[in-house]
Amino acid sequence: MPPEPFNAGEPASTGDVGGTTTLVEGSTFCLSGSTGDIEPGTPHGLFFRDARVLSRWQLRLDGRPPRALSVSHPEAFAARFVTRRPPAAGSADSTLLLVRERLVGDGMRETITVDNLGREATAVRLELHVDTDFADLFAVKEGRAVHGGSDAVAAGPELLLHDRRGGSRGVSVTATAEPVVVPGALSWQVVVPAGGRWSTEVVVQPTAGGRAVRPQFDRGERIESTGPARKIRAWRAASTLVTASDPVLTGVLRRTEGDLGALLIHDPARGGRPFVAAGAPWFMTLFGRDSLLTAWMALPLDVGLALGTLQTLAETQGKVVDPLTEEEPGRVLHELRLGPDSTTVLGGNHYYGTVDATPLFVMLLAECWRWGADQDVVRSLLPAADAALAWVDRYGDRDGDGFVEYRRATDRGLVNQGWKDSSDGVNDLSGRPAVPSIALCEVQGYVYAAWLARAELAEGFGDEATAARLRERAADLRQRFAEAFWLPDRGWYAVALDGHKQQVDALTSNTAHCLWAGIATDEHAAVLIRRLAEPDMDSGHGLRTLASSMGAYNPMSYHNGSVWPHDTAIAVAGLLRYAHLPGAVDLAHRLADGLLDAAAAFGGRLPELFCGFSRDDFHPPVPYPTSCSPQAWASASPLLLVRAFLGLEPHVPRRTLSTRPNLPARWGELTLSELKLGAETARITASGDQAAVSGLPGDWTTT
Repeated sequence: MPPEPFNAGEPASTGDVGGTTTLVEGSTFCLSGSTGDIEPGTPHGLFFRDARVLSRWQLRLDGRPPRALSVSHPEAFAARFVTRRPPAAGSADSTLLLVRERLVGDGMRETITVDNLGREATAVRLELHVDTDFADLFAVKEGRAVHGGSDAVAAGPELLLHDRRGGSRGVSVTATAEPVVVPGALSWQVVVPAGGRWSTEVVVQPTAGGRAVRPQFDRGERIESTGPARKIRAWRAASTLVTASDPVLTGVLRRTEGDLGALLIHDPARGGRPFVAAGAPWFMTLFGRDSLLTAWMALPLDVGLALGTLQTLAETQGKVVDPLTEEEPGRVLHELRLGPDSTTVLGGNHYYGTVDATPLFVMLLAECWRWGADQDVVRSLLPAADAALAWVDRYGDRDGDGFVEYRRATDRGLVNQGWKDSSDGVNDLSGRPAVPSIALCEVQGYVYAAWLARAELAEGFGDEATAARLRERAADLRQRFAEAFWLPDRGWYAVALDGHKQQVDALTSNTAHCLWAGIATDEHAAVLIRRLAEPDMDSGHGLRTLASSMGAYNPMSYHNGSVWPHDTAIAVAGLLRYAHLPGAVDLAHRLADGLLDAAAAFGGRLPELFCGFSRDDFHPPVPYPTSCSPQAWASASPLLLVRAFLGLEPHVPRRTLSTRPNLPARWGELTLSELKLGAETARITASGDQAAVSGLPGDWTTT
């Protein structure tokens, strides 16, 4: 099977819907079944830096697989698999309990414990079968055949596997309790006394670039002392604490904090600067759009994450025109990959085929400045913002009509380059796909907001003339957008203009992004709010990506009727931007309530997406089988809800903090503790439409 175009389409199935366990820590993640086994021939595996370093990890007791009892996840990077030996013939019960405690972080550690609950000693043979193919993440995701494989060597107590293709990747497997090591397996023959226990600790250490990578843990180290645990504690200690009377919301926010910490990557090539990976299992890397929007949502927790993301994207910003990777001067990266097939699939490890990351970069930079980011760092990023806006003018607006559009440069690029980037993600009311070049409605909103953002930065740094010019550009775009995209006979914005400048007239959630960006006029917004509140858009668990009345609607699709939590959260933030209009707050409350009910149904963790069936037909919501979880912007969505319902707008350079609360009744009292605003720290307590702010110096203005 040939490589698919870049990151096209949806993730691959993990093979056992509902039974896959995902562990993630930075650039390491592991997919396994409910017993902890990594099954060959599936997308399971231990992955490190976009390559699979374990493709088989199967534990057998006396030649048989153990039976699953439960799986628990104390953190995103750790799991406990509880299993038992199958009962003996003629018996309904088992007396042998087997527990596997797994931790990932630049490698993997697994402690295997056998408890004999019977009244007499038992003999047990344990075998751990190990293999790897060093497959590129893309090959696994797309289900392509993997060529090459590995060579296994038993070197005393160590099992060594090397990339047969002559690469510099490898992996080492070692264990305590004196295993017998042969190529492909470790085994133990033990006798466990009545009421007794036996255990071994197995460590997997990858090799990259010909050098062993030091794992983030030591042998025998308690999990709370390991690197991943220290990292998550530091993240939580430095982050704002957000709590609510509603236990569901508090639990979801706690999960948000933990998942974002696990998805956090500290880039060793850039002095440990942080950015957030897009999501597990397939997107554990820097993504322009995903990382920017996640950082925006997470600003109430930590401004440093947004700055690290901006700095990294500025350093990878396009410099030349390259059709293969779709790089263009000033264009912001779509994704960064490090796998062994990156050159084959991507033409390099950088791919730029996204239309929205570039204006989102400018928007986030101004937002960081308002939230108190270091002024010198912000100033240092202004040239990157200007290069981004130059791309908008020169390369984004391909035909000079004032709107930013996209068309892939080669047949290997993404067909659609907005956030709905599946091949069928943009279509008209009847279901016909849009013809490129495609100018998306939300992208015009982002560009509008980017012009205003750069204008505010110019004003803040004393360049009034530039500020006035950019505000004029924004006002002109807003007027032309209203004329070109509004569908007066329908009551919504066209999702796009196609290559013939015809309106692509489907009703989609993209229109709600126009509310968030502020490009919608009050007149249009008032009509749009009423239309979004109709049952064909509001599923009861969130906003559908495509109305159920549209031709391409499919509640089980990736982008044509499913519900994406981040998309609904952006819609809520957009509605509350227009809170002065009738119905806006009521719809925002309803969407947020539905989303929190969905989060509760998914164990407190919002997945990347779920099916868009009506709540009247299916409650709890139906999972989407290949949804990423944890996924960065889904995890961060509750934070955007909190900020939007608080109406929280800090402006540290002006020393002002504004709140306009519209909290849902079910939330009760909401508290933000240790909210960092530049050098200051504030506490906000709110309920209903009231808020109290404390902790700020007397020269601050709070409204």
